Amino acid sequence: MNQVNTTMYAGNIEEAAAYITSKLGKYSPKIGLVLGSGLGDLGDQIEDAVYIPYDEVPHFPKSTVEGHAGRFVIGQLEGKDVIIMQGRFHYYEGYDMRTVVMPVYVMKRLGIQTLVLTNAAGGMNRAFKAGDLMLISDHINMTGANPLIGPNDPKLGVRFPDMSAAYDPEYRILAKELAKDIHGEDGSVLELQEGVYCGISGPTYSTPKESTMFALLGGDAIGMSTVGEVIAASHAGLRVLGISCITDMAIGEELEPLTHEQVVAVANRTKPKFIGLIRAFVSRV
Repeated sequence: MNQVNTTMYAGNIEEAAAYITSKLGKYSPKIGLVLGSGLGDLGDQIEDAVYIPYDEVPHFPKSTVEGHAGRFVIGQLEGKDVIIMQGRFHYYEGYDMRTVVMPVYVMKRLGIQTLVLTNAAGGMNRAFKAGDLMLISDHINMTGANPLIGPNDPKLGVRFPDMSAAYDPEYRILAKELAKDIHGEDGSVLELQEGVYCGISGPTYSTPKESTMFALLGGDAIGMSTVGEVIAASHAGLRVLGISCITDMAIGEELEPLTHEQVVAVANRTKPKFIGLIRAFVSRV
């Protein structure tokens, strides 16, 4: 990306943020949330909501993934002003990584300070099971891309962002404390796992040998999003909480055939505990 395009990118962020600001009305969100596959229902629980489809926002691409509503939802959750992304953009959709993460910079420009990122992921840790929630403590970027490649715009962030605490340690401690009081519809207590998210480009699910390799590298879960967004969030100086819904087990030679519909179905079953945890977190930050 040359310097002209870098300037254009910053301008696109400003225009997108200005459009959303014109729709905010009384709201001034400090918390942003990105809801992954099968997890978008939380957006339907926002009070006095303002809805902004992505295709209305200047310079925004279109979310093409089934199960993603493809819109911003702005309003109140647990008494806090929030902006929620019901669906996200993915590298595998054909967008370059800077386009994928542009909403992070737009939300930063709108004034958010905290970003909650959720996703559906395959579990590679044998202690996990489908339906678990995993608090992300770190990630391994296997996408082959980084949204910060090219000239740096200092208005967006520093040239070399520190990633040593990209997933905020204090937020992780808080989430673990809150999880003790979260119950499912069957009365079971939320068992919040914690681990390393391995981000791949997709759209293919991993092969058995790839899953084995990623686990040996230290990955506990694997998915096709989030990593680029966290890099952009670190660049922008945002505090991040990341949570994966473990929708299937991606364990080496035990790997079984998987469809997107199965992923969404498991995420749907996990929603009550997931939504409970997110609501409790928002109420405390």
